[in-house]
Amino acid sequence: MTSKRKKNDSEICAKGKKKEKREETAEISELIVDSDMKDKVKEAWTKKLQYSDGGVEVDCHPFPHGVLKNFIRSQTFMENLQTELLRLNFHEKSNDLYKFKQSDDLNKRKEPHITGLRAVLYEEFRLWLTEVLQVALEPTVDISCAKYEYTDVLLCHDDELESRRIAFILYLVPEWSQSDGGTLDLYSTDENFQPQAVVKSLVPSWNTLVFFEVSPVSFHQVSEVIAGDKCRLSVSGWFHGRSLERPPRHVELAAPRNPHLPRDEELLFEWINPVYLDVEYQTQVQEEFEETSEILLKNFLKEDKFKQVNEALKQAGIQWVRRGPPNQRCYERAELHSLPPCVSTCWELLSSEAYFLLLSNFTGLTLHFLASGSEEEEEGEGEEEDDGGDNDEEGTAGSSGAPQTGAAAPQQEKKGKKEKVKEPSTPVCRGELRRWRHGDYTLVHDTDLHNTEFALDLLLYCGCEGWKEEFGGFTSYIANGEDEELLTVYPENNSLGLVYRDKDTLKFVKHVNHRSSTPRGPRPLGSAFYDFSFVYYE
Repeated sequence: MTSKRKKNDSEICAKGKKKEKREETAEISELIVDSDMKDKVKEAWTKKLQYSDGGVEVDCHPFPHGVLKNFIRSQTFMENLQTELLRLNFHEKSNDLYKFKQSDDLNKRKEPHITGLRAVLYEEFRLWLTEVLQVALEPTVDISCAKYEYTDVLLCHDDELESRRIAFILYLVPEWSQSDGGTLDLYSTDENFQPQAVVKSLVPSWNTLVFFEVSPVSFHQVSEVIAGDKCRLSVSGWFHGRSLERPPRHVELAAPRNPHLPRDEELLFEWINPVYLDVEYQTQVQEEFEETSEILLKNFLKEDKFKQVNEALKQAGIQWVRRGPPNQRCYERAELHSLPPCVSTCWELLSSEAYFLLLSNFTGLTLHFLASGSEEEEEGEGEEEDDGGDNDEEGTAGSSGAPQTGAAAPQQEKKGKKEKVKEPSTPVCRGELRRWRHGDYTLVHDTDLHNTEFALDLLLYCGCEGWKEEFGGFTSYIANGEDEELLTVYPENNSLGLVYRDKDTLKFVKHVNHRSSTPRGPRPLGSAFYDFSFVYYE
């Protein structure tokens, strides 16, 4: 009979401690570290040539990058690494640029296979990159784990930040195809170093490592994951070094501001729900707006007018132009000359002098020099005697609540007796009619000249039948430098959203995801929604 000596508690404890600290060794594929292979990759990288052989690929179009298949020699190591990674705590990450789940910093993890991966990346692979790419890399490496699942996405960006020199992604995915989404898309750039179009898509594959040079033109994205039953698991990060010289950042010209159109209040009576032309109701709207700096006015247009516009927007004759660049925005804008008559008239309504005055009544803002409550009028009232109260509502509304466009002139004449009247500036605004479909979005960016001053934003929605919050497409307002949302405006048919923002408040339209393109209830497959987007200035 065989027997085994019973282990004492101290031995068991000692063994447990040793196991906890154990590191599993990872080795890079022999092909990748082969001397001849390294020389060929080095030559291709230096001369900016394309090279591919046995699962090793280097290409400099549209910017320098490499693909290393079967990166780690041991399949068992990778499977165990995947198990450890999936046991981590993941945090939902969502803002204008992305939506996915991310782990904490992997530099702090003690798991044996995660520790082994860190060792091979930080030592052997860092030295390989230094030798092959001929670039000095610091010992400091950023590394984390990401999970992309259905509708998760990372939109167009260049990765330039804090001395990042080489980016890397190691995939631990099931069998994957381009139709599943989640590809690493690389963008071409124009003469201003701005991204233009996706020219190459790298499909994730098990145990494949992709690396690329971080530069002013390294624009890329992770396309939206379309597969509903797959997880795009990866380990990614950056090797640091001396950043490449960056050219001056391109700044777009500000969109032109257009003066109001000389249309009178008859246009308001024809188009707007009479409720909103009642002077008492306008007072209620203004009180609420002054309290919160935002308001949503439902059923804003008359029902028959809204139906006309809603149907006309779906006509094939409207010319839609795609707006970019994709590191700032991706949606379609209507060419005004191609609008059907009723849509064109609705545009005129939102640009009209009478509408400027109506918005002034709604908000208490001086969007037109005839609007009441301006600082000049208040100063005049303090300096001069009361004239009998005849002008209490001049420039505000008649009995119907519709603005009167010529009523403030007497106040200006009185003030001119004491001081020279300043020539009133022409009220201006800028606007777009936009179409939103699957894949569209806008991003917050630091060169946006439109977000450097106080302004009133207007959104009037059409085509939103069956639209749900989970589809995206909503407009979010955030404080500069923060991710937390201050306000969200959701698409809703015939609803007018008004938001007053300061120069430190930014906005974006959340990526319209794949859920919006599946047939649900009254919403047909692949349908769009629309908005009139205007900005008015005091």
